[in-house]
Amino acid sequence: MKPNNSFSLIKNRMKQEPNILPMSLQEAKERGIKQFDIILVTGDAYIDHPSFGIAIIGRVLWDAGFSVGIIAQLDWKSGEDFKKLGKPRLFFGVTSGNVDSMVNNYTPNLKIRSDDVYSPSGKGGLRPNRAAIVYSDKLHSIFPDTPVVLGGIEASLRRFAHYDYWSDSVRQSILADAPADMIVFGMGERQVVEIASRLSKGEDIKEITDIAGTVIKMELSKWRSIGHEGYVEIPGFAEVSKDKGLYAKAFALHYREQDPVRGRTVVQPHPKTVIIQNKPAMPLSTAELDHVYELPYTRNAHPGYKKPIPALAPVKFSITSHRGCFASCSFCALTHHQGRIIQSRSIESIVREAKRMTQMADFKGVVADVGGPTANMYSLHCGLWDTRGACADKICTHPLCKSLETSHLKQVELLRRLREIPGVKKVFIGSGIRFDLVLADSSEYLSELCAHHVSGHLKVAPEHITQRVTDIMHKPSKDSFEDFKKKFEAMNKEHGKKQYILPYFMSGHPGCTLKDMIELAEYIRDNNLYTEQVQDFTPTPMTASTCMYYTGINPFTMKEVYVAKGREKRIQRALMQYKDGRNYGLVYEGLKAAGREDLIGGGWKCLIKRT
Repeated sequence: MKPNNSFSLIKNRMKQEPNILPMSLQEAKERGIKQFDIILVTGDAYIDHPSFGIAIIGRVLWDAGFSVGIIAQLDWKSGEDFKKLGKPRLFFGVTSGNVDSMVNNYTPNLKIRSDDVYSPSGKGGLRPNRAAIVYSDKLHSIFPDTPVVLGGIEASLRRFAHYDYWSDSVRQSILADAPADMIVFGMGERQVVEIASRLSKGEDIKEITDIAGTVIKMELSKWRSIGHEGYVEIPGFAEVSKDKGLYAKAFALHYREQDPVRGRTVVQPHPKTVIIQNKPAMPLSTAELDHVYELPYTRNAHPGYKKPIPALAPVKFSITSHRGCFASCSFCALTHHQGRIIQSRSIESIVREAKRMTQMADFKGVVADVGGPTANMYSLHCGLWDTRGACADKICTHPLCKSLETSHLKQVELLRRLREIPGVKKVFIGSGIRFDLVLADSSEYLSELCAHHVSGHLKVAPEHITQRVTDIMHKPSKDSFEDFKKKFEAMNKEHGKKQYILPYFMSGHPGCTLKDMIELAEYIRDNNLYTEQVQDFTPTPMTASTCMYYTGINPFTMKEVYVAKGREKRIQRALMQYKDGRNYGLVYEGLKAAGREDLIGGGWKCLIKRT
C-alpha cells in the first residue's frame, strides 16, 4: 500500500467547461449529460468561487474529463433530494461544507446559532449536525452499491478518534461511524482526480488503498493477516477513549506524521475496523496551483438562488495567493489540513486572475484580499522542505528558524504588479499577517503595507501577552507584538496615514489562568486595544489545543496543563469584554476570586465600577 504521489492535475481533457456546474437534471440535459460521473453533496449553498471547496473540487474534476453535478443543502429528512440527480457512474463525494457542521451550528457556549452565512439570506438550520455522517447514511441506504467518498474540513479533521466538544466525549473516526468508503483529507485535488480515474478504469473502491492523502478502513481480520512494516500504529479507540494519557500520546504520534515527504502511514484500531491514514498528498506545484485557481469560476452563486449568500460578499473579490502555514499554532488545524509547506502561485497567474475580476460588472476597483492562511507567508520557503519535509522536532517560528527564508520581496513585487493593473484602485491585505515574520524581514514590506494595503485596520493575532500562554499557543511574545506595534505606528506616521492594528486575543485557552486573563484585560486597557471582536477558545477536532483541553496534558511535552472549564471559562471571556454591562457579574466574580478587587471601583485603572 505504498502511497502514490505522482498524479498531475494539469490535464484539461474536457473540451468545454460549463459556465457553472449543474444542480438539476434539466441543466444536465442542456449539457448533453445523461448520467453524471460524480455527484458532490454539500451542506453549503453552491457558490462557484475558489474560496469554496466544493467549487474547486467540482471544477478540477470537470477539467480532468469527468461530468459533475452538485446537490447543495438538501433536505436530509427525506430521500427525495438525494435522488434528484440520479445515480452517479463513479461515486458520491460528500462534504458538510466549508466549516465543520457542529462549529457552524453552535456557538462556543453550545447555543444553537440562528443564522448560517453559507445559506441563502443567512438562514440557519439548513444542514444537520454531523452532516457528513447524516448525508452518507442516507446515500448508502438509497444507493448501497455506489461508493461514497468523504472530504472537506469536517471529515478531514475527524479522521482519527477525536475529542468532540459538543458531546464532551471521544468519538470514533468519522470513517468508523459513517457508511463511507474513504476520506480525502487535506486539500483534495490530487486525490479526487486519481480516485475518479481509477474507478473509471474499473477498479473497485475497496481495492484502492494506496492514494496519498486518503484514509481507508479495513476489516480487523484482514488487517491482522497482512504485514505491518513501515506503519505507525497509534493507541486505538478503546484505549484513547478511556485513558487521557494515551489520547495525548496518540495525538503526538499522528501529528508528527502529517508531512508529505517524511510522513508514514498511520494506523488506529477501532472496535469493528482499522483506520488507515496514508501519508499526506504532495503539495501542488506552482504550475498546478496556478491551473486550479485559473479554472473558469464565475465568482457567483448558482443562478438558481433568489437570495444572496452572505459568505460570498467578503471574499468575492479576494485572491488566494498560496496555501499552507508553517506557524503550527496549537489551536489551529492547518498542520493537519493544508500542511506546513508553503505552496505559492506565480505572480503572473495572480495578475491574470485580478485582470479577469476587473471585467466583472460589479467590480468596483477594490481587491479585498490577496493572501492565504497567513498573507505574508507568500513565497516564503525552507530549503529542507524539498528533500526532508518540515522538521518533525521543531516549530518553524517558535523560535524563528534560521533555515527559513523570510524576505518579503516577492510579495512586494506581487502587490506592486497588482496595483498597476488598469481598473484596480486598491489592493488590501485582509487575511491577516504574522508580525514576527515582518520583524525578521529587512525589505520594504512594512512600508509598502502601510502605504498601500491597509484598509484602515490591519489584522494581527497576538492572542495573548503572558509568556507561558503564548509558548503553549506557539505564538510570538508580547515583546515581539509591542515591537511590531511601534514600527507600524512609526511607519504610518511617516506616510501620513491614520491606520490602526486590529488585534485578536483569545480567552479560555489551555494554560491560561484567571490571573493571566486579568493581566491581558489590563494590557488591553492600558494600550487602548479594547474591541468587541474577541475569540473564546473552542475545542475543534484535531488541534493540539483541543488535545490539551480534553486531557490536561501538553502532547508535545506530556506535562500537565491548566485548563479552565465551565464557569471559569465564561469568566475569562467576560474579562476581555469588561466594558460590556452584561458581563458585570462575571467580571466582578472573577476579580474577587483572583484577589484583584483593586480593579473594582472608580479609579481610571479599574475595569468595572463598584455598585
